[in-house]
Amino acid sequence: MELVNWKGILESLLFAAGDEGLTLKQITSVMEIPEFKAIEILHELKEEYEHDNNRGLTIIEVAGTYQLATKKENAVYLKRLVESPNHATLSQAALETLTIIAYRQPITRIEIEEIRGVKTERPIHTLVAKGLIQEVGRADGPGRAILYGTTKEFLDYFGLKDLNELPELPEADENDLVEEADLFFDRLTDNHFDSKKELNHEQDSLD
Repeated sequence: MELVNWKGILESLLFAAGDEGLTLKQITSVMEIPEFKAIEILHELKEEYEHDNNRGLTIIEVAGTYQLATKKENAVYLKRLVESPNHATLSQAALETLTIIAYRQPITRIEIEEIRGVKTERPIHTLVAKGLIQEVGRADGPGRAILYGTTKEFLDYFGLKDLNELPELPEADENDLVEEADLFFDRLTDNHFDSKKELNHEQDSLD
């Protein structure tokens, strides 16, 4: 009889759950194992991550949920990735996600996906990594889903004094919200990088 790779299954589940994480109850339910077994697998997997210097991930517990996270010692490289020219601009998916969060915050990932109609885990990771959004609390109800909101860096990134400078959108459905605001953020993004290029050009001239 083939042995079940419980640690591999749990690793896959945590990866798929993203920053929403999984509660112990969710893990036991999906994997159909008792709680003590789930705890044992969690601890074993965490130990493997912690004691293997070749692994860049670890498992953390936040507000009763377990999540995969990058190790702190690799933070400098993650910072370089975020700040690299190839990652300077935002994808269409990230812009759409950011639009919804900016206008509907605080909001959960599930609520964002209901508006966009597609999975939003990767764009959220991108926006968190760039410091444009952050966790601002937990929703009431089962699972205590993470609530997202924009950051001060979001205002700086788009040259806004505060959220009141976001354009007022006409009464419309959620799809119109995304389309209208996308145009706004696209314009702001273009202006942001045009200004950055001009600043770099001026500094080069002075050097």
